[in-house]
Amino acid sequence: MSIGYAIMFWYGVLHAFGPDHLTAIADFSIGKSRAKTLWITLAFAVGHGISLFIFAKILQHIDLSEEILAYGDVISSSVILLIGIYLLFMAATDRIQLGVHSHRGKEHIHIWFGKAHDHDDADFEKRTASALTIGALMGIGGVRGMLVTLSAIAHNEVNLWMVLAFTLGVMLVFMIFGYLISLVNDNLLISKRNVRLAFATAGTVSMLVGSQMLV
Repeated sequence: MSIGYAIMFWYGVLHAFGPDHLTAIADFSIGKSRAKTLWITLAFAVGHGISLFIFAKILQHIDLSEEILAYGDVISSSVILLIGIYLLFMAATDRIQLGVHSHRGKEHIHIWFGKAHDHDDADFEKRTASALTIGALMGIGGVRGMLVTLSAIAHNEVNLWMVLAFTLGVMLVFMIFGYLISLVNDNLLISKRNVRLAFATAGTVSMLVGSQMLV
């Protein structure tokens, strides 16, 4: 069975490279500090794994047609599309702000949404919860692929350790990609023009990826 766990881990790695997943990570991580970026990517991976586990368990006992399962892909694609529309709206209406602040003698750049400044940890908590929720919603779209893999190694029998192996594979890629995004944040997002351009680019890519997946 150890080979089966290795297969699930590798499947998680391959699964994470999907353009919809990387796009979602970029959307949530742009403009955040390195620690917050890595935490958000972790939340996304955990939400993704939990969702796949729950729906895979359900599908073990309920035989659903391919047409119904295909709606999972529609949901994940729609999520990416809507995020793209939202980011483009925020960039176009000048609702992405940048300011330089000093906390405990250390100066740093802070990026936030809205017309007024709100440096509140509640905003980060909301983003973490959103990443967890979006990861769970997009996990629905990966159920079919997971069941195909499971059928080859465990006759569709899903257990928590398999999902953990899959989630670790996903997490590895997400954390590396999140780290790369944090480098962009640290080195390029130093002016409001760059920030708006980054969010507009992320929104455009999200819309393209989501639209292409829906076709």
